[in-house]
Amino acid sequence: MKLVAALAGIVLILDQATKWLALERLPFGIPVRIVDGFLSLTLIMNPGLAFGMLSAVPTGWRWMVALLSLAALTVLAVLAVRLLPDGGTPAAVAIGMIFGGAAGNLIDRARFGAVVDFLDFYWRGWHWPAFNVADSAISVGVALLALRMLTTAPPRA
Repeated sequence: MKLVAALAGIVLILDQATKWLALERLPFGIPVRIVDGFLSLTLIMNPGLAFGMLSAVPTGWRWMVALLSLAALTVLAVLAVRLLPDGGTPAAVAIGMIFGGAAGNLIDRARFGAVVDFLDFYWRGWHWPAFNVADSAISVGVALLALRMLTTAPPRA
């Protein structure tokens, strides 16, 4: 549990620090090219879920997005209770990353009613939705959990 808490704290601090820098230094909605044809820093406020899903929800229904986020966190907590005793370090790392990222995005929802996104990757005509450190940690954590579940034999009854 200590590893989960430590990693979640590190992810949360990195996430909030980079979002603070983005809010302080980036012009809203105007791309700042870092690697031409690949990466820009573009400050946006995402009222939806991960990668812009449900961002078109009317303002009065945005509390529903926050409730969906809390529900996902609850499901993760139940999963953590089941996985951590036998999951070892990989499960602890995955869950710590997911918790830290989820907490970072929930803080944004509470403060701004939307999540601060600024990492903007693209290539030719393909453009990935802007995201942040929390989104990255959640994605990597979920991928690690999925890999662990796929490569671990189920317990015998």
